[in-house]
Amino acid sequence: MMLSTIFIVAGASHLVDPAKTAARLEGSPLGYLATSLAPAEPLVVLSGVALLVGGVALLVGVYTRAAALGLLALIIPITITVQIGNMAALGPLFKNVGLAGGLIFFITHGSDAFGVDAWRSARRDSRVH
Repeated sequence: MMLSTIFIVAGASHLVDPAKTAARLEGSPLGYLATSLAPAEPLVVLSGVALLVGGVALLVGVYTRAAALGLLALIIPITITVQIGNMAALGPLFKNVGLAGGLIFFITHGSDAFGVDAWRSARRDSRVH
């Protein structure tokens, strides 16, 4: 639950004020890697939606492994384009490294005993026996 909140809050922030986040991307030393693919603001909105959906899926425990994998696939380019090369962003850089570790845990273990995935698995197993 705690890991998911950072993605939900970040996703909401991207959607509430995309211009602010887009300006941060455009001002980053490696931001051109992302903005060479598409303009910054649509990228921010898309990433906001993905962060929000992935964070909620992780929170609820539905498609936990896929949600964690999607979030990991998203924070890698965000980390590269926004935080690498920016000495002022060392804290957020290592925050993302820590988040990646948490996501890798959920990719390998799923939601364990909590969440919709575990509930569906238990129901499926009870029908088989």
